[in-house]
Amino acid sequence: GNALTAAGLTWQDNGNQDRPELLTYTVTDPHGRRWTVHAATSNQITPSRPASLWQATCTDQFHDSDVISARLVAEYIRDFPKAE
Repeated sequence: GNALTAAGLTWQDNGNQDRPELLTYTVTDPHGRRWTVHAATSNQITPSRPASLWQATCTDQFHDSDVISARLVAEYIRDFPKAE
């Protein structure tokens, strides 16, 4: 959440702060597109760090980001180009 706020994005979470592997954020980017941000799945990360890497999915364009850090996910969403 802090990385999303620092990038100037409006977000909500699903309330699973006590279980980071289940935590999901819903974000609106500067162009009004909705994104879902979730912890990388177990086959994408090591079990000892379940929520250190994240992936974003644009629900309006069916686009997934790479699995990257929270700061990079926030920047990715913020800077994702407007559709032509």
